[in-house]
Amino acid sequence: MAVQDMPFMENMVKRIQHARLLLDTSLGHCFMDGLEHRDANALYNCLRAYAAIDNTTNAEEIFRSTVVAPFMQNIIPHGSPGTVGVSSGDELEQDYERIKQHIKDDCKFLLDISSTENSGLHVFSFLANSILKEVLSTIQKGKPGAFSPGRPTEFLKNYKSSLCFLEYLEGYCPSRPAVAKLREEAVYIEFMRQWNTGVYFSLRFQEIAGALDTALMTTTLVPSQKSSNLEYSQSLVLKQSNSLMDCLRSCWRDDVLLLSCSDKFLRLFLQLLSRYSNWLSVGLSVRKAGNASANSGFEWAVSASPDDFLYIIHDLNRLLEEVCGDYLGHVIGLLKSCPPEVLDLVKQSILRGGDSLKVLQPLVINSIVETLVEKSMEDLRQVRGITATFRMTNKPLPVRHSLYVSGVLRPLKVFLEGERAATYLTSELRKELLQGVAFEITRRYYELASDLVSVARKTESSLQKIRLGAQRRAGASSDVSDNNISDTDKICMQLFLDIQEYGRNLASLGVDAATIPLYRSLWQCVAPSDKQNTISF
Repeated sequence: MAVQDMPFMENMVKRIQHARLLLDTSLGHCFMDGLEHRDANALYNCLRAYAAIDNTTNAEEIFRSTVVAPFMQNIIPHGSPGTVGVSSGDELEQDYERIKQHIKDDCKFLLDISSTENSGLHVFSFLANSILKEVLSTIQKGKPGAFSPGRPTEFLKNYKSSLCFLEYLEGYCPSRPAVAKLREEAVYIEFMRQWNTGVYFSLRFQEIAGALDTALMTTTLVPSQKSSNLEYSQSLVLKQSNSLMDCLRSCWRDDVLLLSCSDKFLRLFLQLLSRYSNWLSVGLSVRKAGNASANSGFEWAVSASPDDFLYIIHDLNRLLEEVCGDYLGHVIGLLKSCPPEVLDLVKQSILRGGDSLKVLQPLVINSIVETLVEKSMEDLRQVRGITATFRMTNKPLPVRHSLYVSGVLRPLKVFLEGERAATYLTSELRKELLQGVAFEITRRYYELASDLVSVARKTESSLQKIRLGAQRRAGASSDVSDNNISDTDKICMQLFLDIQEYGRNLASLGVDAATIPLYRSLWQCVAPSDKQNTISF
């Protein structure tokens, strides 16, 4: 027979259990009496006794049920159909304020006793196992919706209020190790687990990213408000751009941001910029290719005019200033508690996001240039008609430029003199656009003119050979020189007069044609031999 199964051992165990139960009961009565009368000496001795018999749980439970539970029931009623929901809504901020006051009035005296230095009472955790445990239980029963991330705004308020409450509780810890111990308590961990911040962020992501996607689905570029040009020049113009800025700001608003999710909100910020950049760059590509389908979502790019693209350039500059300026400062200020190396990474990430906007401006400028050049080509293509004008017509040498020349730069001039260009074009951007259009039109002009002259000379050479062959067959002398002006000379003279007028028109816009390499090539292609080396209008 085993020792523990012997009758006297069984009797001994029963006596010990009875003695322990009697001790627990008596100690419990004494502890409750001390709590009722706030007898510091009695409470101190009771706690020493609980610590000696390694039964801190009973003391914590008695304190929770006799002191904490009653005022929690009063603050957040629960437990019966007649009391559930007496407290308004699921907001916790005011409840926490009342709880803090009760802790100060009804709990502080015991917390001070248990924190007595060198008392050996550090084994108790009334903050976690009495106060926080009852707070958690009461909220779960009386306001379960307070933990729900399904209402993000209320969830965030309650979450922040809860963090402030935990910070308040930690204020009763006598040392940093005590704070660390409190945070390791099971009930503390369970309390934090109630707040599903991952779901909260997912809902905010859908809300913020969805707002931008909705704005970018618009099929036209529409100003966001009716305003004066002066006000427009100082703020964002397009609805799409305003939506982007609103979404970027939402990521770091006080009523949205969770610092524990700051890395996710930073990633969302970069994704928003990427989404806007992709919308713009793909739209420009679709416009260039000219293959937008009816439901592609990029109809705005195909139908946009050069004036509309001025809105985009303006907004890109404003967005860049905002993101790399005040926006960056605001974010760094919110994360100032982070280590310097983390702040530096955040700063670099935001600046790189700004760079993604900066690289879009040349693409937009190129689109404006291409559009204006194509409009100019409608008149410039009339160069091809010069051959028919002089080929075998016996017309005299031309003395005036062609009518088409005055229309070549008209689209550019109308654009630059427009109201939007006056409002949104900076002097640097105006110069860049002017140079880009002038250089491209001149390149096209040179290609057309050089091809025309080349074909004319080849045709003339072929006709000359035919004429000489006919003279030989007729027995005529082939040594007689034909001093008449050839058709090619007339064509070249007409082109020469035309490019002189073109050069004057460029000069009226502020472009020196002589500085354009292909204009010099064009000049040398058609100018008379005595004027080859001097460009003058």
